[in-house]
Amino acid sequence: MAKACYYEILEVERTASAIDLKKAYRQKAMQYHPDRNQDDAEAEAKFKEVNEAYDILKDDQKRAAYDQFGHAAFENGGGQGGGQGFSGFDSAFSDIFEDLFGMAGGRGGRRGRANQRGADLRYNLTVNLEDAFTGKEEKITIPRAIPCEECGETGAKAGSSPEICTTCNGIGKVRTQQGFFMVERTCPSCHGKGQVIADPCDKCHGAGRVEEEKTLSVKIPAGVEDGTRIRLQGEGERGKRGAPPGDLYIFINIEYHPIFQRDGSTIFCEIPISMTTATLGGEIDVPTVGGEKAIVKISAGTQTGKQYRLRGKGMPILQSSQVGDMIIQTRVETPVNLTKKQKQLLRAFADECGDEVSPESSGFFNKVKDLWSDLTD
Repeated sequence: MAKACYYEILEVERTASAIDLKKAYRQKAMQYHPDRNQDDAEAEAKFKEVNEAYDILKDDQKRAAYDQFGHAAFENGGGQGGGQGFSGFDSAFSDIFEDLFGMAGGRGGRRGRANQRGADLRYNLTVNLEDAFTGKEEKITIPRAIPCEECGETGAKAGSSPEICTTCNGIGKVRTQQGFFMVERTCPSCHGKGQVIADPCDKCHGAGRVEEEKTLSVKIPAGVEDGTRIRLQGEGERGKRGAPPGDLYIFINIEYHPIFQRDGSTIFCEIPISMTTATLGGEIDVPTVGGEKAIVKISAGTQTGKQYRLRGKGMPILQSSQVGDMIIQTRVETPVNLTKKQKQLLRAFADECGDEVSPESSGFFNKVKDLWSDLTD
């Protein structure tokens, strides 16, 4: 009996794309799966046909051979098309699971692990605001895993070698069928390594890697901000079996400062001033992040919350020659611990001035009086 055309089995055109083939295969596989058609020999036969057809057509080279020679291309050992049965289902259906769940298949996954790039490392570095202003070079010590020289990274004692795991046959994963789905899990015996170590190395205890501490110099650029990430290429963990190392990422945290607050390149500072300075005006010395003193002229009649801008006294802008500004915000301080004479002078001053020297407060209370009058009318 002549075999049916693979395209007809999947009900697709000969020009069907790989996406169309996979979609058609999925629909047919679900339709004829034995779990949905128990005791139906015809459905089981169709299910095998569907898997055989997809296993050929999903491979570009096999598909090209089939398009040119038909089924004859895979007869007499010319391919793996005929007689695959459920092994063909595993091969074809694994592609679906890779797309859906990111599962790496069998031996290819093991090869990927063998050449896996070293892991990236993270280090949290805290610096104060003054160091962020000037920039500095900081020495840090990081622990990281490196290959064990005693066992050559095999994890096995000298004179022995790891053995292939008998549970997964060296694949590192085991598959179990649950209903329609084929579930792939990490092998519980070898934990995904594909090998087991009967006689572990005394130095690394079978891990194949040991931990070392390395001291590095990190250059903190001027103007660095909280949360800045600095990358040191190749300073992460060493890769396995000659694979390249990972990177080290340093995350900067800026300490809280009791005087200065920062917003980008702008520095804010609240400065208390005396009542007489706020009233009569004058000059005050204020600190800056750079350690210098700046002179600020306070205008007469300054109120709490008034701001003065100092150009170029803020933070450097990262990777730029520009510098931000500093904002001084005044807070008028009320006199305390007055002597009897000082209190008398203040009362005399208040009697002499009346409401004219405090327009905001007198205006506010006048509004309150008008509100009360409206409420009582």
